[in-house]
Amino acid sequence: MRGTRTYPAVGGGTGRPERGHGLGSAGWLRGVLLCLFVVFACGPKPDNSQVKLALPVESNTLGPGDVLVVEIVGEKDLPTEYQVASDGTIDLPYVHRLKVEGLEPQRVQEVYRGRLIEKKVFTDPSIVVRVTAYNSKRVTVLGQVQEPGSFPLEPGITLVQAISLAGGLNSIADTDRVKLTRKTSDGAMTVVLSIRAIMDGRSPDIPLQAGDQIFVEDRVF
Repeated sequence: MRGTRTYPAVGGGTGRPERGHGLGSAGWLRGVLLCLFVVFACGPKPDNSQVKLALPVESNTLGPGDVLVVEIVGEKDLPTEYQVASDGTIDLPYVHRLKVEGLEPQRVQEVYRGRLIEKKVFTDPSIVVRVTAYNSKRVTVLGQVQEPGSFPLEPGITLVQAISLAGGLNSIADTDRVKLTRKTSDGAMTVVLSIRAIMDGRSPDIPLQAGDQIFVEDRVF
């Protein structure tokens, strides 16, 4: 019977098969997390360039709660400030109740002047009408903001300003998922906007119109 020849291990090893040096479970998890970080950190940031939103429609018609100044030029002893009542009227000197809801200030001026002439109070009065507060025109901000609610529509108000009126975003707000619902002639439409893109300067701010509804989604953890 021949003897078995033993060969020494190359490099002074033991001759036993070596174990693979693959990543352990902890190393594998670190690798996955690193890949996810790279994807989210370096991936494209959302903006609002592809959002199709109808342009805001400006309206200066009056409604309940609005405050306006009405003056008869030369009549300094008469009250001048009025608030539209819940039934859409104001109580004016010499003509009493006047329906103004749905009318523009210029039209209120014409109607009031006509009533004064009709009642023979004045023959050719000069009337000044200007609105100081459109309380009937409001925007609603809901969802993940500090103080959800309905707010008066100030002239030129924007999406960022409306959220500021609601106390700003809270800690779980999703800055890339802010829904804006707007009424148009074709019905209501809803779009999803990135408020972060606006605050970062990558997208312009969004001007609002009366009746706009804003809803800030919460982040998915």
